[in-house]
Amino acid sequence: MLKPARLSPADVLRVGGGGLAARPLRVFLSTLGIAIGIAAMLSVVGISVSAGAELDRTLDQLGPNLLTVTPGTTFTGQPAVLPREATTMVGRIGPVTGVSATGKVSASVYRTDLVPTGQSGGIAVLAAELDLLDVVRGRIDTGDWLNPATAEYPAVVLGDGAARRLDIRRAGLRVWLGGEWFTVAGILDPIPLAAEIDAAALVGWPAAEHYLGFDGHPTTVYTRAVETRVEAVRGVLGASVNPAAPNEVRISRPSEALAARRAANDTLGAQLLGVGAVALLIGGIGVANTMVISVLERRAEVGLRRSLGATRGQIRLQFLMESLLLSGLGGAAGTLLGIGITAAYATARGWPTLVPIWAAAGSLGATIVVGIGAGLYPAVRAARLSPTEALTAP
Repeated sequence: MLKPARLSPADVLRVGGGGLAARPLRVFLSTLGIAIGIAAMLSVVGISVSAGAELDRTLDQLGPNLLTVTPGTTFTGQPAVLPREATTMVGRIGPVTGVSATGKVSASVYRTDLVPTGQSGGIAVLAAELDLLDVVRGRIDTGDWLNPATAEYPAVVLGDGAARRLDIRRAGLRVWLGGEWFTVAGILDPIPLAAEIDAAALVGWPAAEHYLGFDGHPTTVYTRAVETRVEAVRGVLGASVNPAAPNEVRISRPSEALAARRAANDTLGAQLLGVGAVALLIGGIGVANTMVISVLERRAEVGLRRSLGATRGQIRLQFLMESLLLSGLGGAAGTLLGIGITAAYATARGWPTLVPIWAAAGSLGATIVVGIGAGLYPAVRAARLSPTEALTAP
């Protein structure tokens, strides 16, 4: 008996590629659908991982061991007041490695003395201790931080947000603060764990008392502790800051806000990943539609190949290979596009660009699954055509 010739892998690849090359526009549109789905899923994963890496880098730089103490309310509902000696008492706690404070001053700051009183821009004025920048791990963008000399005179350091609102980009200029001219000594970089400082104008503690009538009571105490002892320090901070009324003290850990933001980003990423999966499904439907139409249009070709000795399995393999090549092209294009989108977005935000290998491999694996699923029915349908039926079809 005659035995049909076996198709080598190269033959199968050549036959499948020839079927796609004959319909370039249709192949492009179907490939585009797959590429969009893969790019959407991969870019969501890549951007989420890059954002997480940036958050970890930020926490490493700023440290997750920062605690802040603010006054709460009294038993009667009135605002509580922290003692003047709050920072001294906190500094006596063994695992504490650094402590500093700011105090809210009843004053407003303006770009000039000609600005109407009501247009302060919501910029808070804070008295600051000299070691504040070290404790919150802030950095000066331009100019200098307060020193023992400038802390006693009308000098001010602006947070990044305050400088933007006042439209001040360099040190040496003057601002109208509390009815006095203050010289801008420096401007800070953003401080993620102390956002209240970003939107404030900071003056020295002695200068605030002398020029602005500051009462000397801190309103925020920043505390650094040994990372392994943060929770222990947190448990005794209230009694240390205000022994007479520890229940009138609020203690927070700013790094927890960043962790919560990360959890929210992960949730949003999961939702967007679902959108990408839907886009990939739609692309798979497009591939299936292309292959079904291809079978209907090429019935004469199928009949001719069958009459020349091609088996049902070879016909099935041919159309399945076309589907895999179609999906593979879309998967490769989508992977490159997803990596490009991730790199562009991360670079624009100043983040490290990270695309997990498992995500790229999973994307290509998804295209293989889509290709098999989308091409299976058209391939089986083509293989079922008899040579006479296919050759006599209109």
